[in-house]
Amino acid sequence: MIRAIIKLIVGDIMYLQLNKKKIKIKTLSTFMERFKGLKFVLEPIDYGVFFPHKKFVTTNFLCQRIDIVLTDKKNKILYLYEDFPSERYIYPKRKVRNVYFLPLHTAKYLEIGTTLNIKEEKSK
Repeated sequence: MIRAIIKLIVGDIMYLQLNKKKIKIKTLSTFMERFKGLKFVLEPIDYGVFFPHKKFVTTNFLCQRIDIVLTDKKNKILYLYEDFPSERYIYPKRKVRNVYFLPLHTAKYLEIGTTLNIKEEKSK
């Protein structure tokens, strides 16, 4: 039991590989992590945020513009929103299973219909 708790606390690190550039991806899975998300983060982010099993997106209380990627369960890009402003909504879309918040101007390297190249590294 203790081993599982430590693994949850330490977690795995995910990276998105884009043209020789690695973007660190943080997975938000608990209720409080998902609720907080990127709200009230003032400085520009240099990492991505992954929301598993999410269809609806709101950018209320985000203090910056971000790129949003909506994917299916196999990480195939279905919808892509570049330079998405604060205080907006993306209503539930069909077949969407995962949502990625990425740093500004990283979506220009992505195309609809391609699969995200996510690599996991086990933490030590």
